[in-house]
Amino acid sequence: MTEKSPRLEVKDLRRAYGGRPVVDGVSLKVMPGQVTCLLGPSGCGKSTTLRIISGVEMQDSGEIYSDGELVCDTIYRVPPE
Repeated sequence: MTEKSPRLEVKDLRRAYGGRPVVDGVSLKVMPGQVTCLLGPSGCGKSTTLRIISGVEMQDSGEIYSDGELVCDTIYRVPPE
């Protein structure tokens, strides 16, 4: 049996506005074929998390991998298509 790598992996994602943490240490793995949903109250950072993952916004720290390859950290970033 072979182990598949995550389609998307987010490690310790952080983003703050004016010193106020909006996304604070989010980590997740989405395996191929898996459906994932972000749930939470208004203002908890769901949209900001998705904007960072999609490349529209930069994170303060953390890493994003797609199919095991680094696509974004605080130094390196693959531009959104």
